[in-house]
Amino acid sequence: MENTYWVYILTNKYNTVFYTGVTNNINRRMYEHKNNLIKGFSSKYKTHKLVFAENTNSIYDAIAFEKIIKGYSRKKKLALIMKTNPTLIDLYSLPFPNL
Repeated sequence: MENTYWVYILTNKYNTVFYTGVTNNINRRMYEHKNNLIKGFSSKYKTHKLVFAENTNSIYDAIAFEKIIKGYSRKKKLALIMKTNPTLIDLYSLPFPNL
């Protein structure tokens, strides 16, 4: 059985900050973020909107990609997001999110 790991980017209501993370359960993790169950940056800045998500079967690849994204400038993170989500819609709010 293969695992799936997600690298994701969240933003706040006004798209002013980005949070990058990695998880093996995107549904659980989004519930935690949206309900401020994890104390820290995400709850402080209310980054509840999922604007980017990419999956892989390798935890090593997921962590490596997360570190790369965290090193990006805001401009480069926004460019990455805009490739697949140019309107910055909350991907998790879609009726049938492809997650």
